[in-house]
Amino acid sequence: MHILMVCLGNICRSPLAEGIVRHLADAENLDWTIASAGTGDWHVGQPADKRSIAIAKTYGYDISKQRAQHFNSKMLEDFDLILVMDKSNLRNVLNLAKDAEQRKKVRLFLTDDLEVTDPYFDDLLFDPVFKIIENRAKQLIEELKSE
Repeated sequence: MHILMVCLGNICRSPLAEGIVRHLADAENLDWTIASAGTGDWHVGQPADKRSIAIAKTYGYDISKQRAQHFNSKMLEDFDLILVMDKSNLRNVLNLAKDAEQRKKVRLFLTDDLEVTDPYFDDLLFDPVFKIIENRAKQLIEELKSE
């Protein structure tokens, strides 16, 4: 399985999701490819936000080696599942889909049409955002490993 996490700049939410899901998948010996990207290209090649790296480390995850990349239409071909952090980025990703098959691969990371809040402008949001992402990542592993 090839899974892509997507947010706006690929430095806060999606790197956390990538790192957590990869760690959990590896712990389950799942042969999955996990990556992340941003719909914006401002941070391409840069590491995750230092606050995302720090909160991940606090909870035992290392995302320091991940680098931001820009989402592109080829990713809709290369990945089996594309999980997007919010509705704005969901629209941006879906706008690049060329057909119904590609659109079927794309959905929000959270269930019940909920969004992962972008913590970029508020340091206090990194911990609760991390916990939301980790909780959902654990659910995802359970849901997807039986497919």
